[in-house]
Amino acid sequence: MEIRHLSSLIAIADHGSFSAASRALGTVQSNVSAHISRLEKELGVSLVERTSGKLTDDGELVVERARRIIHELEDIEADIQSTDTEVEGDTRLGVIGTTGRWLMPRLLPALKRDHPKVRAIIHEGSSSTLLPRLLAGDLDAAIVHFPIDNPELDLVELFSEDLLLLVHSNHHWANKQSITLAELATEPLLLPPRNTSMRRVIDRAAGSQRLALTAQAEIDGVRLLASLAFEGFGAAIVPATAIPGWLKGEYSRVAIPELPPRIVGWASRKRPLPNKPTRAALDITKAVIAKSGERQPGVSTNL
Repeated sequence: MEIRHLSSLIAIADHGSFSAASRALGTVQSNVSAHISRLEKELGVSLVERTSGKLTDDGELVVERARRIIHELEDIEADIQSTDTEVEGDTRLGVIGTTGRWLMPRLLPALKRDHPKVRAIIHEGSSSTLLPRLLAGDLDAAIVHFPIDNPELDLVELFSEDLLLLVHSNHHWANKQSITLAELATEPLLLPPRNTSMRRVIDRAAGSQRLALTAQAEIDGVRLLASLAFEGFGAAIVPATAIPGWLKGEYSRVAIPELPPRIVGWASRKRPLPNKPTRAALDITKAVIAKSGERQPGVSTNL
């Protein structure tokens, strides 16, 4: 099994056909076909459907591992090329949307200034979509919502932020300064799905008072959750950073004192160790948050 064979399989997965893969790799189609045939013969399975160019189930399994292998080789090269004073290479970072909106405009320039040879590749998503990609090796690290219970990950808490109720100005709760969980239990709410960290925090707080919150709809995506509330679809429990400080409109924020803040942190795999660009990105992230985090409404860096 050769790296070029795996690279051809990845190119087909990414570009959808043998001809497109060959163009992306800067080679001829016959070479790509030969690489796939050699790989299939060695593994004893069919990896690509020749008529459609789609990967088979076995092909999907192999390409997932192949991406990890290629990433690891790239990381080795990046670490060897990097010195103690000059870091070079790629770091593939995932970030939840509400954090990315205020953090990335500060993080990326600082990273470029201190480590000009580091290339940050940013992937936005929810915690529930980013963590599987991190564990699969598609990402080097992810900024996600804690708590996370996984022995394969190293975790660093970055900041906390208030959970609050977001309602349209026409909602009957719009004039409230704060609201209790008992009041929230009286009508359906826009909530994150039950399998998410934020929903577990909410349900645990309600359960401690023998209350159960009812979902009007479950939305896996905080920014969409907030958008629905802005449009008057319902009352939503959201983190403070879902509502930018500069945003103007017909909405109200209502404090929920009985809810604990949500913790946002940095997750990376214990094995293999993150490459030098990723470790440098973590250092810059912590410095940026220490400097600018408290300026975000509802955010605290005193963990």
